[in-house]
Amino acid sequence: MTGTALKLGEIQFNYAKRYFEEFLASRPKFKEHLYKVKTPALLMDLEGVKARFVQIRYHLPEVNIYYAVKANDDVGVLSALAQVGSGFEVASSEELRRVLSLGVSPERIISSNPVKPEEFIDYAYREGVNRFAVDSFAEVEKIAKVAPRARVYVRITVPNEGSDWPLSRKFGVDLETALEILEFSKNKGLVPIGLTFHVGSQCNNLRNWFIAIKRSAQLWEEARRRGIKLLVLNMGGGIPVRYLQEALRVEDIAYYVRGLLRKYFPNPPYELQMEPGRGVVGDQGIMVVSVIGKAQRGDENWLYIDTGVFNGLAEALGGIRYPTYLERKGELKEWVIGGVSCDSMDTVAKNVYLPEPEVGDRLFLLSAGAYTTVYASEFNGFPKPEVICL
Repeated sequence: MTGTALKLGEIQFNYAKRYFEEFLASRPKFKEHLYKVKTPALLMDLEGVKARFVQIRYHLPEVNIYYAVKANDDVGVLSALAQVGSGFEVASSEELRRVLSLGVSPERIISSNPVKPEEFIDYAYREGVNRFAVDSFAEVEKIAKVAPRARVYVRITVPNEGSDWPLSRKFGVDLETALEILEFSKNKGLVPIGLTFHVGSQCNNLRNWFIAIKRSAQLWEEARRRGIKLLVLNMGGGIPVRYLQEALRVEDIAYYVRGLLRKYFPNPPYELQMEPGRGVVGDQGIMVVSVIGKAQRGDENWLYIDTGVFNGLAEALGGIRYPTYLERKGELKEWVIGGVSCDSMDTVAKNVYLPEPEVGDRLFLLSAGAYTTVYASEFNGFPKPEVICL
């Protein structure tokens, strides 16, 4: 390993070590579980989840928070959030069933998936959930057929630059089309109530928020001129958490967003909404995995663990890098971390610097609370990580 690589490796490992130690320092009950749980396992801090929700609500007091269930749908996590008054954003019948099973009122539930199965729309509407996002004429027709007089809000496209997980290509429409959809919804007997956007998951670019809110204000005013009085501005998700780099703080985003709203919406919407998912649970979980093998492949040192991209770490395929720590001392080496399955695509990370591990050692993957177990399958017969709420 060259001197430059060694220095970078030391920075990376020391960052993971510091993060690990800080995580445990505020969560002493986690220590007794790290080497006792059967791996792979995801340990979730429920008090931390609740505290993060309260923090977001504190810095955005004018905004109603609807947790995006897709980020982590464990019942323990959902129950903890329900206890502190969170709303919920759901996209499927199963997510809705889980939330309703906790006694959450339908008034605290919305659905911002722009393309939904008809069966889900029907089920949600019958249960009293009547707010749905749309971004196409076909979706409006579908909702009008099974949920007459439902309330709809249109998703517009906004920049996703600087977001680790862009979302602008699959969903959203331009302002002109959005206005046409609002009018079409009204003509179909639905109630057009607002606008929504998403700056991209793990967004560390404040400019995305600027353009999104400015565009929303332009469309809001044009809709008013057309006789459509909008009430709701849904600002989606995007609040980031730290992985291998520090992220924008909740208070930084909140200060900036509140300033933009004062500027572009001097008459505030009746309801402001936000749908954080990763920002609530992402850094409240630690994945505990075991080393099951080692090998040298040419110039590369390979380390194999008992989960993988198909069994809980799918976001690694999109570039998410989890701070990874091993409680050993020794010279650092550069590793490629391979997943448990037989598929060659199952590579969790490259350029990971760790001391020499032994088979049976445990690795700790930090900031693993979001989009891990929810993505997991039992591909190749290997189990999903168990979620353990502490």
